[in-house]
Amino acid sequence: MQITKEEALKVIEILKNTYSNAKSGLKFTNPFELLIATILSAQCTDKRVNLITDRLFKKYKTPEDFLKLTPEELQEEIRECGLYRSKSKSILETCKILKEKYDSKVPETLEELMTLPGVGRKTANVVLSNAFSKQAIAVDTHVFRVSNRIGMADSKDVFTTEKQLMELIPENLWSLSHHLLIHHGRNLCTARKPKCDECPVNYLCLYFKKERKN
Repeated sequence: MQITKEEALKVIEILKNTYSNAKSGLKFTNPFELLIATILSAQCTDKRVNLITDRLFKKYKTPEDFLKLTPEELQEEIRECGLYRSKSKSILETCKILKEKYDSKVPETLEELMTLPGVGRKTANVVLSNAFSKQAIAVDTHVFRVSNRIGMADSKDVFTTEKQLMELIPENLWSLSHHLLIHHGRNLCTARKPKCDECPVNYLCLYFKKERKN
């Protein structure tokens, strides 16, 4: 069961007023930095990633810079981040492909980005949206939880959730909606104890209506 397009637009409008500064929590100055930061962000908070990349990007600015490192050396640089061994491997493999296939530039299509090691659909959409200003909805844990709770999606998997959101929300609002849903998930619609009584969209939310009935 889903809410209507009109209701979804109302949700977005309210959340836009609630989180007026909604944007990516990752710090970056170019597409390459965002790509690396997003790979590092898997099962790691943006705050911790930013601490790591603040130090990392001062020393390593290009794929060529990273490729001077051994996997073990890069592991030490990103050790505070979870899954640092696999992330080190993915980053170095990605840098090698960027250098050899893309003239050390980050590709600008979903399909090409998803061929890079450590880059799934969510990561690719984050890069497209934030680095290249292309409309995209990256479905992370917050977007998945919040959209399905409210009723903007009705799915048990992230890919279908993304498709349903893209159908429900006008394309010019995809990237904004992604950030708004993340902020709402972090601030009010939290995983264990959603603050439904404080929520400005509770009267539109299917989860809230169901809970109020019980």
